[in-house]
Amino acid sequence: MRFRKYMLFLAIAALAVLLVACGTDSEEENTGSEDTTSASADTNTDEPESESAELEGNVVVDGSGTVYPLMARLAEEYMITEQEGVSVEVSRAGTSAGFEKFLAENGTDFNDASRHIKDEEAAAADDLGIEVKELKVALDGLTFVIHPDNDWAAEMTPEELTSIFLADGGVDKWSDINPDWPDEEINAMGPNENHGTYEFFYESILDKQDLKSDVNLQQEYSTLVSLVSEDINGIAFFGFGYYVNNQDSLQAVSVDFGDGTVEPSLDTIAEDGDYADFTRPVFTYLNVNNAKEKAHVLDFAVYVMNNVNTFAGETGFAPIPDEEAKELISDLEGLK
Repeated sequence: MRFRKYMLFLAIAALAVLLVACGTDSEEENTGSEDTTSASADTNTDEPESESAELEGNVVVDGSGTVYPLMARLAEEYMITEQEGVSVEVSRAGTSAGFEKFLAENGTDFNDASRHIKDEEAAAADDLGIEVKELKVALDGLTFVIHPDNDWAAEMTPEELTSIFLADGGVDKWSDINPDWPDEEINAMGPNENHGTYEFFYESILDKQDLKSDVNLQQEYSTLVSLVSEDINGIAFFGFGYYVNNQDSLQAVSVDFGDGTVEPSLDTIAEDGDYADFTRPVFTYLNVNNAKEKAHVLDFAVYVMNNVNTFAGETGFAPIPDEEAKELISDLEGLK
């Protein structure tokens, strides 16, 4: 009898162990099933888009060689820090040549310009159905440069400077300006007609008077830098930025506008400053049609106006007033 009770006890104990084990396996299976369902739910959940969406595409910029260093710097920073999927190509055909590429079917997205758009260019845009937005990006100072060893012409008046380039200026040699200066031929140089800098000089400084036929006009600013740096009798004009980046091989002429000489600098270049007579705004023009159709074009335009004053100084430009930049940003935001 005791033996039977003992065997029954063992059977009940074994059954209890078996039931506990089965229950544990069931819990483990259920736990695994819940994890899988949770992971699946996470995978299928649509996450909200980030405020700064990743964009892709190409932005094409051409135009002014003067504005080129600023726009190239902005493009570089934008592609690195803002939108790695957007390629911004910046070229420098010159303001006028750039407008020809801009005002065309499938033309460029932006045209940099060191002058305002002309009436005939604006009319061409209308004919093509292209809406154009002018964006003022910086202030530039027209700068006259000479050889570093030229120790006689480091200070001149506007009249003396223009006489060197004018057909009827009566100046061929340095001694024609001042008899104490060398009796040597002056080699006058500057950018060619493709550049807004040439047009600003011709229209605003020379008042559309004819240049001398022997003024050496070049397409590339780097060529002008090399020519003047190798010629003690050379003199050229271009944007302040090209002087700043080549101060080791060039000397800037200080200009006496009537109240003492003024050296072009970021402190004096301003529309109401000491160098105002030789100061001009520079621009980039936006194809608004492209900006409305391509999010990355508009995004780059907004980035430019948000950051021009950050990079203006390091590329040789004086900044525009903050309120002007903010107004343009607001205009661009309204295109979204």
